[in-house]
Amino acid sequence: MTALASPPSRRIHPAWWVAAVTFLALVGAAAFRAVPGVLIDPLREEFGWSVSTISAAVAVNMALYGLTAPFAAALMESFGIRRVVISALLLTALGSGLTVFMTASWQLVMLWGVLVGLGTGSMALSLVATVTGRWFVARRGLVSGVLTAGGATGQLVFLPLVAWADQVWGWRSASLGTTVAALAVVPLVAWLLRDRPRDLGVVPYGGTAADDVQPVRAGAARTALRGLAEAARRRPFWLLAGGFFICGLSTNGLVQPHFIPAAHDHGMPVTTAAGLLAVVGIFDIAGTVLSGWLTDRVDPRMLLLAYYGLRGFSLFLLPPLFGPDLHVSMIAFIVFYGLDWVATVPPTLALCREHFGARAPVVFGWVFAAHQLGSAFAAFGGGVIRDVTGSYDLAWYLAGGLCVAAAAMSISIRRNRPATPSTGLPTDRVVAAADQAHG
Repeated sequence: MTALASPPSRRIHPAWWVAAVTFLALVGAAAFRAVPGVLIDPLREEFGWSVSTISAAVAVNMALYGLTAPFAAALMESFGIRRVVISALLLTALGSGLTVFMTASWQLVMLWGVLVGLGTGSMALSLVATVTGRWFVARRGLVSGVLTAGGATGQLVFLPLVAWADQVWGWRSASLGTTVAALAVVPLVAWLLRDRPRDLGVVPYGGTAADDVQPVRAGAARTALRGLAEAARRRPFWLLAGGFFICGLSTNGLVQPHFIPAAHDHGMPVTTAAGLLAVVGIFDIAGTVLSGWLTDRVDPRMLLLAYYGLRGFSLFLLPPLFGPDLHVSMIAFIVFYGLDWVATVPPTLALCREHFGARAPVVFGWVFAAHQLGSAFAAFGGGVIRDVTGSYDLAWYLAGGLCVAAAAMSISIRRNRPATPSTGLPTDRVVAAADQAHG
């Protein structure tokens, strides 16, 4: 009897195609999140709304963006990644497109805040945790860094385009443009995104069939709330969540929506300020990918200590840098902040895996919810500080001090278990087995 020929090996593991389309989905969803920072002034001029009113809508968006994440991770377990991502992209496009018809501030809250918050929250960093956890064993840190950069960079790189479209055709054209960006990704997600390696007859990249665990079929809400209840009994969860609250406060919540209005207060053109944030997005790619690479090799607590500490120091130096002209010192701040923007994500995700094993995606969803609650707090608080004091200076200084506190919280997290001799990395299988035994 003739032996069966072994199937030809694949040149590119399907995990990389899944990672690529996930990257595009995150960028497409992030396109809308570039809009609020540019359009604060146009909305004030057209509708007469205060900065606090507009910031309230942004705050609702950021809060829901975070609070949706753990439930989205659970929904992905129950219904699959592809269905959740397609639904989220459509919801984001709907909320973005309908803004062109709004006439009252409550509609801004419902569209920017609720619809887009729910849609983009369903593709938040819990999607990164789910994809890397299912499809990768090797290179998890690197891939999580690349995917995180996709979401964060999409928000910033679109800024110059949004600012230009606003100046040429008005803010409604910018909003419709982001709708198109989200819809353009839907066919690619339907074609290339698969839920698990077994769907294509392969094993996770760098792993074995044992690493492709059975999906959890419990209800999404029950899974998410159970993950929170279990994580909340452990000290590392609160330290990670507290640090990520400050991370969101000092990036998405303060710098992203308020940097452009703050620069404009000092006479800098909106397009120039938007261009600076786009530079943040470009350097964010390098910083986050490098952070992912380092996370595979360095104690993640030390990385968080450095990231938060240096970020706080840079925020203390920011207020005197604003002015009508662009100076080298401001460019230096922008480059550093880009490198540090979401460099915190790969080490935070690694610590979640280390302490919570197979439940890490859902737990990380709750940690990310804290990130977005911090973002919402700063988005609204920054607007209030601007309206009350006439300046953003106090907001920058407060954020800098909190970043120093986040550095101290991060280094106080205890390592859960020793590294494996072969790679220097902790293995997830021991904790995963323990979680399954208790589940």
